[in-house]
Amino acid sequence: MFSEAATHFTAWLDRQVTVAGRGDGMDRLGVAPASTFWMGRLATEQEVMSSGLGQRAERLEPCAIGLRVRPTGAAPWHFEVRIQARAWTYEDPKTSSNPNRPWVRSPGIDVPVSVNIDPALPPSPFGGNALGAAFARVGATGLNAEVRVDIESWNGAPELVVQLVNSSPAQHAQLEDTHLYETAMQITGLSTVPFELEALPDSFRYDRDVPAYGVNVGVALLPGGGFRTTDTVEVTTRRPEYWTSDRPEPDLTFATLSRDPLPPLEALVQALGDYHSDRWGPLLDEHPEWDQPMRDEAAEARLTAGREIGRLQRGLQLLISDTTVRRAFQLMNDAIAHSAAGKYDSWRPFQVGFLLGALAFLVDEEEADIVDTVWFATGGGKTETYLGLLVTAALHDRMTGKTSGVTAWSRFPLRLLSLQQTQRFADALAGAELVRRRERIKGAPISLGFLVGSSSTPNRIVKTARPETADLDPDSPGMPDRFQVLMRCPFCRGNEVGMHFDRLMWRLTHQCANPDCPWPEPALPVYVVDSELYRYLPTVVLGTLDKAASVGMQAAMRGLVGPPIALCTEAMHGYTYTPRSATPTGCLVPDCSAGTRPLPMPADRYAPTLRLQDELHLLRDSLGAVDSHYESLLDHLQDELGSRRAKIVASSATLTGHDHQVDVLYRRSGRVFPTQGPVAGGSFWTRPGPMPLRRFVAVAPRGVTLDHVSDRTLDVLQIAIRRLAQDPGTVCAEAGVDPKHADRLLSYYGTDVIYGSTLYDVEAATRSLTSNTSSQGLQAVQLTGGTDFDEVRAILERLENPEADFDDRIHIVAASSMLSHGVDVARLNVMVMLGLPLSTAEFIQTTARVGRTFPGLVYVLHKIGRERDAAIFRQFGQYVTHGDRFVEAVPITRRSRRVLRLTMPGIVEARRLALMEPASRGRLTTISAVRRYFDDAGIGAADQTAAIAALLGFDGPVDDTLREEIGRWLDNWFTNLNDPAGSRTWPNELGASSPMTSLRDVEVSVPIHD
Repeated sequence: MFSEAATHFTAWLDRQVTVAGRGDGMDRLGVAPASTFWMGRLATEQEVMSSGLGQRAERLEPCAIGLRVRPTGAAPWHFEVRIQARAWTYEDPKTSSNPNRPWVRSPGIDVPVSVNIDPALPPSPFGGNALGAAFARVGATGLNAEVRVDIESWNGAPELVVQLVNSSPAQHAQLEDTHLYETAMQITGLSTVPFELEALPDSFRYDRDVPAYGVNVGVALLPGGGFRTTDTVEVTTRRPEYWTSDRPEPDLTFATLSRDPLPPLEALVQALGDYHSDRWGPLLDEHPEWDQPMRDEAAEARLTAGREIGRLQRGLQLLISDTTVRRAFQLMNDAIAHSAAGKYDSWRPFQVGFLLGALAFLVDEEEADIVDTVWFATGGGKTETYLGLLVTAALHDRMTGKTSGVTAWSRFPLRLLSLQQTQRFADALAGAELVRRRERIKGAPISLGFLVGSSSTPNRIVKTARPETADLDPDSPGMPDRFQVLMRCPFCRGNEVGMHFDRLMWRLTHQCANPDCPWPEPALPVYVVDSELYRYLPTVVLGTLDKAASVGMQAAMRGLVGPPIALCTEAMHGYTYTPRSATPTGCLVPDCSAGTRPLPMPADRYAPTLRLQDELHLLRDSLGAVDSHYESLLDHLQDELGSRRAKIVASSATLTGHDHQVDVLYRRSGRVFPTQGPVAGGSFWTRPGPMPLRRFVAVAPRGVTLDHVSDRTLDVLQIAIRRLAQDPGTVCAEAGVDPKHADRLLSYYGTDVIYGSTLYDVEAATRSLTSNTSSQGLQAVQLTGGTDFDEVRAILERLENPEADFDDRIHIVAASSMLSHGVDVARLNVMVMLGLPLSTAEFIQTTARVGRTFPGLVYVLHKIGRERDAAIFRQFGQYVTHGDRFVEAVPITRRSRRVLRLTMPGIVEARRLALMEPASRGRLTTISAVRRYFDDAGIGAADQTAAIAALLGFDGPVDDTLREEIGRWLDNWFTNLNDPAGSRTWPNELGASSPMTSLRDVEVSVPIHD
């Protein structure tokens, strides 16, 4: 079985790195060991004390390792300590048998030390003489060490800090190096009680016991009792299983749910009800030791789980009673089967559970008052889950008379939307369109729009671009190929997709050259130019969060919150908007002079049915505050234009502060699926299985730079994989795997990711690696927000379809946060992290990019001089296993005057463009025209203040200062409007500042580095 072979191979890879970091098995060196090894070494106490860096010096290059334990019972205490270490000595090259490698590794010492602790006696070190004599016996006379024990107290309970200290002199006449190497310590014969993890609150689900803490090291439990130090902290997580019930797993294949969904869905809901009765029912009775707060927490969690069952039962009943909803659900399964293309043929139970629980929004407008958030482990299938809901909604819209317009506006918080995410959306929508055609459902083709901004795709294409503008024309450099966003045809899966500019229809199109493609038209139903999105209003708009700011700058953004103005009479020109001088009829095709005709369906059906927000936890701080105002603005415009409120669906990596965040962002209540189970990591929907998922290895580098450690780690990994390519039999024997797996191991573990939280880290790592590696022909690429779009596409293509010759493949991917979201490449299974990311959510999301299909290996190189990295290294095992509990609450508020000053220009302009200008039946493009409109309508600053305060929800007694801020801003705006001698030219200049061009235009960011 390949997964088992991969597990053995990742363990073997880890051993190669550990050996290189400690020096195990290396008899001689040509360079000083102090500049080579980063594990297991100890500086001298004298060296650390004289450094002037205080505690930071002890972290950067410690002189001691140790264990902190909590003994059982009162003093005196007696226990055994065993010390292991080596030295490196230097031979004069003139007399050395190997002058090119004059550093010689000594034999190891292994010294037992008996420790007796009596607090009544003065503290004294242990084992100094025995350790000094042991070093002398192995040829390192002058080196010394001792065991020291400090007695400390916490909440009245005694704690023992047992340390091995390098007490050698910093300089010695006969020794070139007085460091100790390959150090280790173990404690036996001491009865202890565990610590309680203080970083997390108590909870009925979680065990907070920590047997012992390491001092500059990790801790491992000895089989017969006791502890030993480890140079790294290794944590292995388990691949989840998705069926935990004792009942038979229902058939949730796409084929079955398309044909007859009710029996398997009834079985699923019944199994969930049984689980609730069996696991949640007796929970409180089984734990009489719980205190009242814990009992209350468990009782509330049980009620929440019961409400989840109720939602699924309601969804099931809806499928039974509403034939249109049921048909949309059945056809959605056909569409997703097309998207899956045989890679999988079934839903995981939690995915179907979410769909059942959320279906009610299709028929119940009150469901829009609740934000449904998918909270599940990254890699579990969240994207496919909300794609299922989205396709169901799109088909339901078509069946109920929404023949055109946007069903869903899906937004991602990063600047560069993953091309893989885009392809997944395109594949699912292509499946939906094929189903629509097969079933002869009326309406426009189900289509995809890509809305990410001019850095990736054009805002518009003009007849002739002027050099002083950023506009493009059909003959601009790179046109049209550099704007390809699909890696393959979503209909036939072929790679024969190319770009074409259709001058007749004035469209930038993706076209499939496969003559057997089931899509019958030249242009695929995909739109990548902003103006084309407004013309055709694709079924799903997929883009980055920033583009919501365009609602305050672009009149045609009205089509994403409500009805356009009309339809152009010229075939395929699409929808029209308020006329401008360049578009006199409102048609966005250059030089179009055709007339307009009424909208082909009721105006109230055009607004999005869904707004989908990916990675909700990233909407924080200033970005979240700004977005909260724009979310309210979108709701306001949609309501004013006569449409029902959009349902919001989100995914998130954290539950911490979820309800508060949802309330701030959307002024809605929040609901999370799935409900957490009665035990940590286990619920009806998932539990850890026996197969490894990821092997995390925390490293605290000693005495050398982080760059050196990352270079050496990657170098060792690449040397190891090259050995596998050149001598598979020997390597497979060492790793304990069958040589028949060698080629697959080479493919799945031959590409390493080096991840930096900042662009500076990524670029520095790339430069350092390419200049310092010993591996020949190393091919490294970068994936960051600054990587060109076409280069990203080429890199992903190479990663998914590697070259036949290993030497020609990508060996290193240096990546920033762009990799953290939506990148799903099965061949990325080894990662080196340059320090801990700034947030736990980023750590979870980033490390989830490896080990998607087979066991992953993640090295976390702590920037150990930083307090946070040092603290997390101390409890790294708990940090990984309790990961979601370490995620920080999202800091966010909408009640900020500074943010209000940023968003007011966009809010005022959006109301002018989307509401007032169409109502005026003319153009409000000049200040004089706006002045006449306000005068005729009798609108003043007070009316505008009340309207904007209401749309933002600033209607409480605590909001007086914010309402005053809005009033002051609008007083100034109206003063400028009514100033006949004013120098301003355009309405968007009337405020104190212009509308935001991106929701990220909050402040100038300055990178800060250690």
